[in-house]
Amino acid sequence: MEIKVEKLDLEMSDISGSRFQKVKAEELLFDNVNLAKTQIKNANMSKMVLNDVNMAEFRISDANLTGMEIKNANFSHALIEHVHLFGTEFRNVVLPKEGDGNYNPDGDYKAISFHNSDLSNGQLKNCNLSNMDISDCNIDGLKINGILIEDLIRRVGKDK
Repeated sequence: MEIKVEKLDLEMSDISGSRFQKVKAEELLFDNVNLAKTQIKNANMSKMVLNDVNMAEFRISDANLTGMEIKNANFSHALIEHVHLFGTEFRNVVLPKEGDGNYNPDGDYKAISFHNSDLSNGQLKNCNLSNMDISDCNIDGLKINGILIEDLIRRVGKDK
């Protein structure tokens, strides 16, 4: 089957409900578009750039996100499940500020959590971990500010 080559330039168009199957769609530009409820399955999205996007309730599963860089993104209520994240960096991950779309003046936000995750050899630098709860985790070799936590727990146990 031969692929039909066609460049589309759509503006002020409604293509809601369209289906794209077995399509080569490299170097596309979507600018000021509503992609709500769009599903992308079995796709090569390497080197894709998402900028100024609302990804509230976004779902990613069975994905290779190796080397992904996330900056200034809104992932409120997102689920990222069974993904490869090695080499991935999260920078400036913050709660919304006044004026942001998801800002809550009460500061009542759903907690960020990692479950059944391998974060070995990871790093947390200059992060606010106040009121963080770490439970049922392997802490072999875990250091905070250069202090081996296993040793600290042993010392506290002896002091009781």
